[in-house]
Amino acid sequence: MTGVPAEPRAAGADPAALAPLSELADEDLELLLLIRHFERRLLDLFGQGELNGTTHTCLGQEYVPVSLRPLLEARDFVFSNHRGHGHYLSRYRDPAGLLAEIMGREGAVCSGVGGSQHILRNRYLSTGVQGQSLPVAVGVGLHQVRAEPGALVCAFIGDGTWGEGAVYEALNMAQLWRVPLLVAVEHNGIAQSTPAEVNMAGTIAGRAAAFGVRHRRVESLDVRVIRAELEPLLREVRTERAPLVVEFVTHRVGPHSKGDDTRTPEQVAHAREHDWYGRYRAAFPEQFERWDAKVRAEVDEIARDVAGRPPAVWSGSCG
Repeated sequence: MTGVPAEPRAAGADPAALAPLSELADEDLELLLLIRHFERRLLDLFGQGELNGTTHTCLGQEYVPVSLRPLLEARDFVFSNHRGHGHYLSRYRDPAGLLAEIMGREGAVCSGVGGSQHILRNRYLSTGVQGQSLPVAVGVGLHQVRAEPGALVCAFIGDGTWGEGAVYEALNMAQLWRVPLLVAVEHNGIAQSTPAEVNMAGTIAGRAAAFGVRHRRVESLDVRVIRAELEPLLREVRTERAPLVVEFVTHRVGPHSKGDDTRTPEQVAHAREHDWYGRYRAAFPEQFERWDAKVRAEVDEIARDVAGRPPAVWSGSCG
């Protein structure tokens, strides 16, 4: 096979993804917009030369962690990845601490030593190393079975992470040992610059089935629909200690990291067509505009405040 396919596999014309969206509670819409404007602000700061290193935004994928937020309990562990700001903000609603971490300023979650990708706070951990979190999540889940029955472990990965052998070792152990593990796959159809169809033989469902692990494909962008579909499944993960792979068919609206987007204009336009942000604005304009303006102003104020802080000083601990 030669050339770049016209459209990544996960970005197909999914009827569920284009179905009318339900009206959200203000709390959910506010959180979606917080993640969206936080990520946009990061890209602006990089463009202004205010940030160092790198960062990977979750623009277009914000609804995934927001949908899971009330289904995860404080006792559950969450393992995030390189594209994890939305995961963290859904867990803690702490944009100031996260931005201070990324900028290396006072008040940073990990005293500025973790940066954008490596965060530790209580039972939340993120890493930029693809596939690293799954074996660790299995070990933590096995401990939870003994120490806190009913708790689960959620690990976020992308479609590109299925190229790592650690994923398969972890699934094998999770199924053999009956670990309460939720693998949340944000399948945006492109691993950095490589479309899924040129790096993945078969399907994620087929790979989970090889280990006897249950799989659920979610094509909807509707937070309320997703929660209703997943709530009984996550209850079974807890009570039956049954690993579960949930494959979210999503779309990466932004670049891979700061500005490295190798997709064609047509592919980017397709992702934006499926973006919850514009579709929700069109469906519920009054509620959207009220909260969008409010959250945008709050994020701008947080950015000004954090930028004016002194550099972070290592405190000897994170979180």
